[in-house]
Amino acid sequence: MSHQMTLTGNQNYYEDFELGQVMRHARGKTMCEQDNVGITLQVLNTAEAHFNEHLMQQNAMGREGWNSRLQFGGVTIAMIIGLSMQDTGENALRELSLDKIRLKNPVFHGDTLYAYSEVLDKTDENDEAGVVTFKHFGINQHDKVVFEGERSVLIKKRTHTNQGES
Repeated sequence: MSHQMTLTGNQNYYEDFELGQVMRHARGKTMCEQDNVGITLQVLNTAEAHFNEHLMQQNAMGREGWNSRLQFGGVTIAMIIGLSMQDTGENALRELSLDKIRLKNPVFHGDTLYAYSEVLDKTDENDEAGVVTFKHFGINQHDKVVFEGERSVLIKKRTHTNQGES
């Protein structure tokens, strides 16, 4: 079942996720200088490809006429997970793991990212919650996959909350 999710919803309790379900998350995000350069410098990442436009325009990866600075991978990961949260994290009780991270293609300042998620696994934990494992995908405006990763989350059950009524 593939469908675009709404901006907020009540279909994101443990019981709502189905194995193999694929979600296209509603929002996209154009990566700007502020998203990247400040964080890159704050974490002491000294790779000039993130903040030296002149260097990158002279590099084989540089894109003539475009902003050529690379997006820091940590920011790319955070953006894709963030774009998925409206559908996969609103009822999260605990983030359990983020694994099998792959940055598949470069992301440049000015690229727009979109996110998809697939339900890989569900494990019933107790009366209150269960664990859902998602595979998250990030794509750019050219439909190139830029990120893949798996995330496991402990999610509330609808049957255990008064707010879970449809």
